[in-house]
Amino acid sequence: MKSTLSASPAYGRDYKSKAQLLADFKAGKDFLGFSMIERFEGYFSIRDKEELARKFDGIQFRYQKSTKTFIYKF
Repeated sequence: MKSTLSASPAYGRDYKSKAQLLADFKAGKDFLGFSMIERFEGYFSIRDKEELARKFDGIQFRYQKSTKTFIYKF
């Protein structure tokens, strides 16, 4: 079983809704990811989806000042 990548919007961005976050992710905006299990820390976007899917089951996105989360499954 693979792990889940934790991610937050990059460059100080924040989102009030899951829909806004997904729209920017699908548009290619950068996010900051972190995983201690897979030793990953850095910026990524949807362009890295295939590479990330080889290491992770999905991405746990944080939004609304990190008070809400959802998991994007590959």
